[in-house]
Amino acid sequence: YFLIFAVMRLTKPTLFTNIPVTCEERDLPGNLFNQLMKDDPSTVKGAETLMLGEMLTLPQNFGNIFLGETFSSYISVHNDSNQVVKDILVKADLQTSSQRLNLSASSAAVAELKPDCCIDDVIHHEVKEIGTHILVCAVSYTMQTGEKMYFRKFFKFQVLKPLDVKTKFYNAETDEVFLEAQIQNITTSPMFMEKVSLEPSMMYNVAELNTVDTIGESESTFGSRTYLQPMDTRQYLYCLKPKQEFAEKAGVIKGVTVIGKLDIVWKTNLGERGRLQTSQLQRMAPGYGDVRLSLETIPDTVNLEEPFDITCKITNCSERTMDLVLEMCNTNSIHWCGVSGRQLGKLHPSSSLHLALTLLSSVQGLQSVSGLRLTDTFLKRTYEYDDIAQVCVVSSEVKQN
Repeated sequence: YFLIFAVMRLTKPTLFTNIPVTCEERDLPGNLFNQLMKDDPSTVKGAETLMLGEMLTLPQNFGNIFLGETFSSYISVHNDSNQVVKDILVKADLQTSSQRLNLSASSAAVAELKPDCCIDDVIHHEVKEIGTHILVCAVSYTMQTGEKMYFRKFFKFQVLKPLDVKTKFYNAETDEVFLEAQIQNITTSPMFMEKVSLEPSMMYNVAELNTVDTIGESESTFGSRTYLQPMDTRQYLYCLKPKQEFAEKAGVIKGVTVIGKLDIVWKTNLGERGRLQTSQLQRMAPGYGDVRLSLETIPDTVNLEEPFDITCKITNCSERTMDLVLEMCNTNSIHWCGVSGRQLGKLHPSSSLHLALTLLSSVQGLQSVSGLRLTDTFLKRTYEYDDIAQVCVVSSEVKQN
């Protein structure tokens, strides 16, 4: 062939590391090893025994490529002959397990290439698949005699998984959903976690619970330097609340619902950037039966044997209209104030009503609110609600803060 083809991966350099060799002064070499380290230009002055130096070194091998990073490569075609070749066309394709992508910057052919001249191109591709990738580089050209020539080369590499992401959902007593995301660095080098955010679905608003307010400023719970060492795991927490237009229907949603997706951005060696987005996270909506009873308001602390108010929300989660009757049953510690057995009227499917109730406790300590009964007079079916919430009961002589 008249043309020489070269392909090199473009990566950031790394800090040069040297292995310190030293000994005590009473040993045979004396101070020789220490003096050699001091004279070595790659060592840090005053800290010659540290392996990490101040100099940069170019990559010595292809290195690892991780999902979410950008694969960059330099392609050069050099005319190694003493003849002019014409109509040179350089093409670079990336073959994955599912598709073939054209990475060439230009599809136009170069009219001619003189001796000792070259055609250079730089390609970039954000890696979005795990597994085997093959870079297929092909060159076609025409010799002075009119003969058409063609050859190609294959460069095979593996794309590895950089992070292990696990998610857990926690359903609150209200319609809030808490998402815990566990992110583990499964590479061999530290990562700087630039951003980990949750993009909610159209039903929810999200609040990140990964910062602490100190002196009017938000500070990350992971500190000022959010480095993730190899094999380390970090937990991120988010709270999702239904938007106002979906709040009324949130209690009657059944089956699988879409929560949103995580967006993770990190940096590795000398600022090389990577980004991953998870698929849409889904959770199984909790089942509330035909009727859901939830507490809207309740005090944290109340006085012993003094009435206090709570607000309940009753939602019809069935597909039929109900005619409800409320009964209030006293327990050993909780006593309800008011008339038991009162009619609440008809409640249509997916509709809600709010109830203001009054009760008192005769026992100190953390007490459970129990004893509410709802009866549907149409089907003669009773729904029991115990351990709805807890309230701290203190003596009236104790001053509440």
